[in-house]
Amino acid sequence: MHFSPDSLHPSATALRRPSLSALSRAVFTMLVLHAAQAAAQTVHAQAADPSLAAMEVKGQAARGADAAYSTTRFDTQDIQAQHISQPEALFRQVPGMNVQDYQLSGVGNAIVMRGFGAGGHGGDVGVVLDGIPLNEAMSHADGYVDFNVIVPLEIDRLTVYKGPVSALYGNFNRAGLIAVQTRKGGEYKDLDVSAASHGTLDAQGALGLKLGEGEALNLAAQHARTDGFRAQSQAERSTLAARWSRRITPALEVALSGRLHQADGDSPSYLTAAQFAADPYGRDPRAMDDGAKKHFGTLRADVQYQLAPDLKWLGFAYATRQDFTRWFSRPVSAAAWRQREESYDRAVEGAGTSLNGRSALAGAPLNWVAGLEAFRESTDYLFYDGLADRVRTGPAGYDRNARLNSVSAFAELDAPLHPLLQPSAGLRWDRFTGACRPNGPETGTDPCGPMARTAHASPKLGLRSRVLPGLLLRASWSEGFALASNFAKYALGAAQLDPNLFRQTELGAQIKPMPGLVLDVAAYRLLSSDEIRTVAPGIYENYGATRRRGVEASALWSVHRDVDLSLAWGSAQSRVTQNGSAALVGRQVAGVPRYTATLGAAWRPVAGWEGTATWRRVGRYAVNADNSLFYGGYATWDLGLNYAPPASRYRFYATVANLSDKAYATSAAVIAGQALYAPGAPRTLKVGVQGQF
Repeated sequence: MHFSPDSLHPSATALRRPSLSALSRAVFTMLVLHAAQAAAQTVHAQAADPSLAAMEVKGQAARGADAAYSTTRFDTQDIQAQHISQPEALFRQVPGMNVQDYQLSGVGNAIVMRGFGAGGHGGDVGVVLDGIPLNEAMSHADGYVDFNVIVPLEIDRLTVYKGPVSALYGNFNRAGLIAVQTRKGGEYKDLDVSAASHGTLDAQGALGLKLGEGEALNLAAQHARTDGFRAQSQAERSTLAARWSRRITPALEVALSGRLHQADGDSPSYLTAAQFAADPYGRDPRAMDDGAKKHFGTLRADVQYQLAPDLKWLGFAYATRQDFTRWFSRPVSAAAWRQREESYDRAVEGAGTSLNGRSALAGAPLNWVAGLEAFRESTDYLFYDGLADRVRTGPAGYDRNARLNSVSAFAELDAPLHPLLQPSAGLRWDRFTGACRPNGPETGTDPCGPMARTAHASPKLGLRSRVLPGLLLRASWSEGFALASNFAKYALGAAQLDPNLFRQTELGAQIKPMPGLVLDVAAYRLLSSDEIRTVAPGIYENYGATRRRGVEASALWSVHRDVDLSLAWGSAQSRVTQNGSAALVGRQVAGVPRYTATLGAAWRPVAGWEGTATWRRVGRYAVNADNSLFYGGYATWDLGLNYAPPASRYRFYATVANLSDKAYATSAAVIAGQALYAPGAPRTLKVGVQGQF
């Protein structure tokens, strides 16, 4: 489904304050943006440049509302309207999605989608930024993702693909894919600065310049810092992104882009059930000096060549470097807590090429893309347990290097032959190899050896039909896969394993029953088979299955020229249907709310003024695999007020999150037999200003 909250009349987006120290980063970002602006103003005047068409990242045969499967898309204006500091905040407007926020500085949260509960903190959801995979193959958890490396104000389009429907991406794509494309080309100067409760300051800037005929520069920067709403929860992060592109000839364009990110923060860890009930914003005295540090950088080169009016060739290469260290205290018994340290130094190199074309069949258009890509990922993993406030007190549990190599081929075809008959198809083939080796002495016993070569082909089929001018029906079937997780893939006993398969069937409809009202509904079933379980230490087998079913719906209704309403709702039933433990068969998959809902309203009583109200409900969910513990969910209210003076380039805004000051948990877990909770933020006031020049 194409959910685009344009009708809610955007307010602003959140911007951050730069820091090399808290103040110097702010100065640094502003100097970068103003220096680039000054450089553009010194470019000698020329005749109007021809507009540069946006360079493709990979191509896509069918996108957004034109797809035979459910998607939700946010454009630049949608994102600016939300005043967000992190892209994850958008997901509560996506039917069926939820973020289980761990409230641990610098640590990726769990994203719930299509009945899976371990996206982001695990490998259930694929995430790509301008074609660069953000999923980390061997960091903290297979498929781990950190959205903080993305500046919200730089986003041109963020698309959520529901289920394993895209042929352009493979592993970590079982629950779906989040594809982020940044702004490319264009002339703009956007700024957003805000301050909020708990010592929170946030600044973002985005700048698009034409440097000359056929040449463009795009810059974005962000800095955020907070004291946090709990003791020992201070954090700050900074990001700088740049992209330069030049049209060499009318048919040839090249681009070079890069990104730097730094984050440092402290964490108070979780609260026990008794502590959460007594003081939801306290800190367990057994938690130590927890926190995380990260440095992240990427560099990418693109070439685009127009071979013919309807045929385009794309080539790209990229490299990613990062280091990430996390300290985490958790219970190991009813009375004792222990701190662990995890460090990941990651290096990735990738390259790919594709052809994007438009052909005709009996006068009907055929849109297609076909390509190849490869990457090599290497991660040095270091693990210590039993630390004393970040001081190592024993030998390394793990000190090893894991490598994962991939070669893939993909193709997609979209054929809108007739309004009633618009089929699409896709196919992706992936092959993986790799190896693990110790870097030094370690006490860990997980496997560490060569990885058996694994290959899989995933088909995708779809059909959409415009039955009436206001009724578009769609149906799709798609397959995805997952490799064995973590070090299991490097075990000799896993050599004969097949990938874990995921097959989704979906039926959906987009309905426009009257002017100003758009409804979208989808029902899906997603079956998992050949799950991978441990038979004995180092020995694994394909045994295990789950069934996920649900209904998702969205609505946008312009009730009046001054009033808009929106709804995003989703239900999910996730059950274990086969497991090595008979006691788990029939149980709910942990971490998946029975339903989620977001209801929004916008009212513009007089020119320049807008008030917004948002109600968010997260339903009950199982906390552990045997379903012995459930969390009842929560509901919150948020209010907003925006003012744009007539003929002004500024918009002023204020928001109150968690209006009723409700004490609730954004995530719940069981560790060492104890129920633990991550408290959500209390009532939070935020004020800011957004400018467009």
